[in-house]
Amino acid sequence: MEKDRKKDPDQDEQYCELCGKMENLLKCGRCRNSFYCSKDHQKQDWRKHKLVCKEADKSKVPSQSVKTSKTPQPSPQTRKDSVTPRCEPVEKMISNADVSGIINNTKHNGQTNKRSLDDIVTRNMNEHGICFLDNFLGEESGLAILENVVALQQSGKFTDGQLVSQRGDSTKDIRGDQIVWIEGNEDGCEKIRFLMSRMDDLLRLCNGRLGNYSINGRTKAMVACYPGEGKGYVRHVDNPNGDGRCVTCIYYLNKDWDAKAHGGLLRIFPEGKASYAIDIEPKFDRLLLFWSDRRNPHEVQPAHATRYAITVWYFDREERARAKEKYVTGAGEKGIKMDLNKPSDVT
Repeated sequence: MEKDRKKDPDQDEQYCELCGKMENLLKCGRCRNSFYCSKDHQKQDWRKHKLVCKEADKSKVPSQSVKTSKTPQPSPQTRKDSVTPRCEPVEKMISNADVSGIINNTKHNGQTNKRSLDDIVTRNMNEHGICFLDNFLGEESGLAILENVVALQQSGKFTDGQLVSQRGDSTKDIRGDQIVWIEGNEDGCEKIRFLMSRMDDLLRLCNGRLGNYSINGRTKAMVACYPGEGKGYVRHVDNPNGDGRCVTCIYYLNKDWDAKAHGGLLRIFPEGKASYAIDIEPKFDRLLLFWSDRRNPHEVQPAHATRYAITVWYFDREERARAKEKYVTGAGEKGIKMDLNKPSDVT
């Protein structure tokens, strides 16, 4: 067994092959190229990984035919994590837009023209991989959405957050939120549907200018609540295995949030910038967008007050099609196609 190096130059690109977690990883002892956050996740991923693992193993031994009744699962080996980087608030790193200060022209069909917003989004996403918009919908709409979310929580529809491809093992040491998936046509979710339509409109205007992606669908909305009590979500990647998600879009609903007292920051560790991380406060009526793949590992720091957020992931057409062929889909939802030729009609 090889000893761990003091610093692995590639460790910022290492993540659990199943859930995307990037801390306290275990290395596959056979191919030594893949990592897992636990033995349970290695076992769950073995059916897929053994094909790659076998190929890597063959290059190290003489070619010969060996018959076995069952391929053994290699023992993982622990990998040490890197030092915590310097953290900066997102306002210092990336220019944003206060949507309330942007004058939107109205088209003849009555739809709002947010061209200035999509220019801001595409510029920041392509330059930084992250963008945030404050006062996205306005206080009245934000409070109405929050009312829908609180009613969902009080109705008992929230369940403990699950990991992609999870098959029953406990995840409370990884994520501490409670969630419910919303399509938008459920009773009492009319304002959440309105939010989703405004997200769709913005991404529709940005489509074709967000990297090389061609967006043609999205997930349902994941409504999440961290109930305080120091609950958070460890460092992870939303889409480590090419499941089709290209843009993560999060809307925050936390009135009078004080990061010093309440915690709950979203901390992003941009790929290739190990010297610093970016902190995003989950402020009320703030919309955050970032690339969903391994360019933006992130964590939710312990929250000491109830913290609400609504997340939607947008799909790249080609990657999603490949993922469906390989069955690398998950996230607890079915994809929803978007009509890119007309704006949303929700009011």
